[in-house]
Amino acid sequence: MSSEAVLTAHARISEIGRVAWDACAGNSTYADNPFIRFDFLDALEQSGSAVPATGWGPRHLSVMADDGAVAAVMPLYLKAHSNGEYVFDWSWADAYERAGGIYYPKLLCGVPFTPVTAPKFLAREDADAGLMRRLLLSGALALCDQTGASSLHVNFPLRDEWDFLVREGLLARQDQQYHWLNAGYATFEDFLAALSSSRRKTIRRERREAQAGVEIVQLTGGELTEAHWDAFFAFYMDTGARKWGRPYLNRAFFSLLGERMADDILLIMARKDGRWIAGALNLVGGDCLYGRYWGCVEDMPFLHFELCYYQAIEAAIRLGLDRVEAGAQGPHKIARGYLPTPVYSAHWIADPALRAPVARYLEEERSAVKGEMAWLAAEYSPFKAQAAPSAAPTQRPDGVPE
Repeated sequence: MSSEAVLTAHARISEIGRVAWDACAGNSTYADNPFIRFDFLDALEQSGSAVPATGWGPRHLSVMADDGAVAAVMPLYLKAHSNGEYVFDWSWADAYERAGGIYYPKLLCGVPFTPVTAPKFLAREDADAGLMRRLLLSGALALCDQTGASSLHVNFPLRDEWDFLVREGLLARQDQQYHWLNAGYATFEDFLAALSSSRRKTIRRERREAQAGVEIVQLTGGELTEAHWDAFFAFYMDTGARKWGRPYLNRAFFSLLGERMADDILLIMARKDGRWIAGALNLVGGDCLYGRYWGCVEDMPFLHFELCYYQAIEAAIRLGLDRVEAGAQGPHKIARGYLPTPVYSAHWIADPALRAPVARYLEEERSAVKGEMAWLAAEYSPFKAQAAPSAAPTQRPDGVPE
């Protein structure tokens, strides 16, 4: 590629197109992650869930190669707020605006409403990955200046991408999620055998109570119907309204998701007395089951744990997946076999008056997060000492373990 690369910011992902986008997102160097595919991101836009009217203005970047084809892309949004990101910077915005600054708009590189680690610098396999990263980052920083954005935030990148961003001067942030790791279990009972006796008894009791009088089904592909989506959307709206006031996704999104990505979906539903009462939506990608949304219209003891955690573990074992990512937050997941796992973000702030205090805060926060992760794993792990699973080494794009 020549040094005169052409970078373009796009107001809709459809301007780039499925073929061009997925040629970059489908690079075999990355794990197959459903959330960075064209179909998922376009469904958010087509449904009206992630559009300027909701505070998500797409500004996706593309790099044009000498052959006239797109060589690299970056999911990018001009944000009018900080909702739906799961990396919290409201305190930064509040402090800056009380001091007379203007925090919004800001630029966000990430997947709307999705706290899942995924590649953010997406390049074709025949492209120079290092060059593409530098071009996309420089393009995003230039766009900050052009739009008057206060900052650029890269949420949930791969560890290797995070290392690159920190080397380039962005501020490093670390948080934690809770992931279940498959230590080669053949059955759910094999997983239980790795736990302490008290935890085995507790989980078995929770499962018995959750399943009493309830039929639980796992649906995927052609089994999914609009009736299932109608029921699930009712769960999503009820739970979302109680948790954060206004759910982010609309009904049209779920129809588009089912139409375009049915084979990547695992919808776990509970039925009682002939009617659906709860459900958990998962997506399958590469070596992972990603738990995304849960909802119910009738509270039953331990049903949330059953649908979101235990059924997900059973599915991962059956499908031969390495892990389950059950979403953000929730230390209660540790007792159910989901252990603390680091996740990352990187932040560029234009104004030194804000950048300096945020940098000091993040240094203290990183130390606190690492300490908390170690303490939680040591104090609350449900595993026998000799049976605790460990994550496989993180693979850099060049194949070198961390």
